[in-house]
Amino acid sequence: MAKLPNSEMKRKKRGSKKRESYYLDKARVIQAMAHPSRLLMIDALAYGERCVCELQELVGSDITTVSKHLKLMKDAGLVEDRKEGLKVYYRLRMPCIFRCFDCFDVFWGKKGRMEPKPGVLACKTVGK
Repeated sequence: MAKLPNSEMKRKKRGSKKRESYYLDKARVIQAMAHPSRLLMIDALAYGERCVCELQELVGSDITTVSKHLKLMKDAGLVEDRKEGLKVYYRLRMPCIFRCFDCFDVFWGKKGRMEPKPGVLACKTVGK
């Protein structure tokens, strides 16, 4: 296991409630991504805003299921929405999440998406 630098260890040890909150927030985001349909929606949102109906068609689930997925991601801070008439549009609030996705792709030696996202840096580390 990698050791934290001394300054980082001291910072993390101070205020255990703050440290706990810091990791709980990260865990909430990771849990919000932890479903294939949600990952697919996140991937689609990297190309821009999408209405719920487009995401429903993409995922192939009923509107209720897609709405539950979107609410979970919104509550975690991954996405935000806006209403336009009767339609609700979603966009990524954390577009940097693709650095993580690209790191996974490099680690497993494959590219899951059709084309790279503008401004997203891939991990330079070779996995295994």
